[in-house]
Amino acid sequence: MTERAAVKTALKTQAVETPSWAYGNSGTRFKVFAQQGVPRTPQEKLDDAAKVHEFTGVAPTVALHIPWDEVDDYAALARHAEDRGLRLGAINSNTFQDDDYRLGSVCHPDAAVRRKAVDHLLECVDIMDATGSKDLKLWFADGTNYPGQDDIRARQDRLAEALAEVYGRLGDDQRMLLEYKLFEPAFYTTDVPDWGTAYAHCLKLGPKARVVVDTGHHAPGTNIEFIVATLLREGKLGGFDFNSRFYADDDLMVGAADPFQLFRIMYEVVRGGGLSGDVAFMLDQCHNVESKIPAIVRSVMNVQEATAKALLVDRDALAAAQREGDVLGANAVLMDAFSTDVRPLLREVREEMGLDPDPMAAYARSGWAEKIVAERVGGEQAGWGA
Repeated sequence: MTERAAVKTALKTQAVETPSWAYGNSGTRFKVFAQQGVPRTPQEKLDDAAKVHEFTGVAPTVALHIPWDEVDDYAALARHAEDRGLRLGAINSNTFQDDDYRLGSVCHPDAAVRRKAVDHLLECVDIMDATGSKDLKLWFADGTNYPGQDDIRARQDRLAEALAEVYGRLGDDQRMLLEYKLFEPAFYTTDVPDWGTAYAHCLKLGPKARVVVDTGHHAPGTNIEFIVATLLREGKLGGFDFNSRFYADDDLMVGAADPFQLFRIMYEVVRGGGLSGDVAFMLDQCHNVESKIPAIVRSVMNVQEATAKALLVDRDALAAAQREGDVLGANAVLMDAFSTDVRPLLREVREEMGLDPDPMAAYARSGWAEKIVAERVGGEQAGWGA
């Protein structure tokens, strides 16, 4: 197989998971702008996700968020997805919106609140069983706002106890993916603030526990690709939440703020074997002012472009320059790949997959946007309010 053919094969087999909540009304903390045609049910979210997969060919799974995507029959929801050429992906828990969680969930000082939170996480594993989902994704808003508010070490003990109970409930082919976030909504201490804390808990739990890297959850200037490389080296990178940030956790379209950073991340994924392994590539974005489905299509394409450039890095030339201490030569190898216009290559890939070479134009011509605006009238649109 030629190098170009190998790159094409890798791109054809890539999979990007889209999040159900990105199809609903979501956005900033201060205002969520409603749009016409927004799904009212989890089933309608899947209908929209099917269009993203139809035109990109690489978005076959959809992550659910509980209780935002709560239904009476999860097996039926999985069948609804299958009927549209999709599968249900990661099950995302929610332990941050109930009033009981004002002082935390699994780290709360009150044992009754901790019990409620853990029971919700166990319910999510039940949903995994019903849907065939393999990943339980956990993000906790737990933390404190003031020095002395709670015992920092005791909160870590409570977190470890809760994670251990849920980990013990996982099936043989299921995983726990633990996400970290530097700050917000807690401002003094966050109980899972960084990759080191998440890694320490996952290491103690066992092989079914992995770390999730949300690209928006870092301090300015953080070298995210170093974190990715380290976690891959340790076999503990479970997946990504792809998005972009300018200031904090902005949840903007992946690749919009810093496409070079996305390329660097994807190079380390390729270098570490993550592209052909079990790393989950999921979008985690909020489309507040832009149209949702086209934004998700564009985001999938951004990931594809960064991946294609990463695959085009001449690794032999790079290794030779590194061995020789050729600083500028090594950097030039990476920059040459990043500067390559991969859009013609991706057009070829899509045509070989039987897809329209321009997914954005194909979606615009499909009439789906007009159809959902006309048909989704009445009822309550999905979203998280604000």
